[in-house]
Amino acid sequence: MQTRLFVSRPARRTVAAILLGSALAAGGAWHVGALQSSGPPGAATAALPSLAGTIERVTPAVVNIRVERSVRAEMPAGPQEFMRRFFGERGPWGDRAPWPEKWRDWQPVTGVGSGFVISADGHIVTNHHVVAGAKEIAVTFHDKRKLAARLVGADPKTDLALLKVEAEEPLAHAAFGDSGAVRVGDWVVAVGNPFGLGHSATAGIVSARGRQIGAGPYDDFLQISAPINRGNSGGPTFNLQGEVIGVNTAIFSPNGGNVGIGFAVPAALANDIVAELKTNGAVERGRLGVRIQHMGDDLAESLGLEKAQGALVASVDPSGPAAAAGLKAGDVILEVDGERVVEMRRLPRMIAERDPGRTVKLKLWQDGAEASVEAVLAAMPAGNEVAKADAPEGGFAGLDLGAADGRVVVADVAPGSPAARKGVREGDVLLSVDRRAVGTPGEVEDIVAELRTAGRKAVLMLLRRENSDRFVALPLDTA
Repeated sequence: MQTRLFVSRPARRTVAAILLGSALAAGGAWHVGALQSSGPPGAATAALPSLAGTIERVTPAVVNIRVERSVRAEMPAGPQEFMRRFFGERGPWGDRAPWPEKWRDWQPVTGVGSGFVISADGHIVTNHHVVAGAKEIAVTFHDKRKLAARLVGADPKTDLALLKVEAEEPLAHAAFGDSGAVRVGDWVVAVGNPFGLGHSATAGIVSARGRQIGAGPYDDFLQISAPINRGNSGGPTFNLQGEVIGVNTAIFSPNGGNVGIGFAVPAALANDIVAELKTNGAVERGRLGVRIQHMGDDLAESLGLEKAQGALVASVDPSGPAAAAGLKAGDVILEVDGERVVEMRRLPRMIAERDPGRTVKLKLWQDGAEASVEAVLAAMPAGNEVAKADAPEGGFAGLDLGAADGRVVVADVAPGSPAARKGVREGDVLLSVDRRAVGTPGEVEDIVAELRTAGRKAVLMLLRRENSDRFVALPLDTA
């Protein structure tokens, strides 16, 4: 099993062009077994390292996973069409079920994935999506032994799961390495069960760090070029020392096959999650109770910050820890316990890494000055996120404002205007301008005129759409 990220046909052409361009730039020549020196013609070549020793050491710890699930079977297309032609949608059974019960039974479905043993007593790491909903889990080792496994715990937010098998003797196992020390360009080896074929090894390099792929609020993937495919999910990515530096989770694929872009959960995150699953069977996360959004240069200028930094608070849960600590919409969270919030997307993980009940010290930009507060984190409810990150949106020029029930509403957005380009939509409710509450379009006009007279280039506005609030910085230099 493998999570796939699909791209549009134009994107496929772009990817193909990039790959083709790279090959042509290299003169169309591919060298196997040696890398051409960057020195003058005739310089010695440097041999690529053999990975055989690493693969031989780590393979006994890697397992193939087979799961049995039950899904509701659909009526076969042929009989279904035949019955409908002759009997219509209701079928020949009057007021009873329109189609025979045997065509609506739950049927077993088999799935495959990969995993790796992390302890001699039989704990195995894999992906949550590999074992989600499984009625039976079977593990096959490199020596062809098969053992039944039970689920110890799973964490859907990071797509990790922990299994346990009972073996008669200690099992070969792998250890997590330091993914923080991994550099772009380091060699890696992926071992797993692609397409259910059995133990297979591939090699490549670390292509990038800190990738976001939209998988969840804690995206922080290693991107690797070692080919991984469906069935590799949950398998390990090793460094040349045989340490696990990532858990293979997803691929970028225009066509369902591998194009050399895979993603692995870094060992630093996986190790912590697995340890908590082993102890508690679940992961507890801290919750601050805010919604945040990206800080762009225009928003930073509107708030009086010298540069874009931190996470802008778009709204505060009135019953959450942030509200009790005095946070409010428009604050910017700059630090957590002395650690800088370098970018907005780091904040959810920084909070989630801390246990419920812990007191955290927050450094804020509040009302045009720095402030420090303390908040006691609550527990994250199952299925909720610590802070949902809204995409940066905004605009002002091109807006037509109206009034409804004591609120200012966007009545229209001129096509092609700055407001339209920044995503403001008809029906958005304008809550405040320059952090001043507004109830009529006239009040908005007065504030805008005042700011223009003062020489301001942009104005900070708070919009609400479908019970979600967000700040936007809107330009004042156009009508």
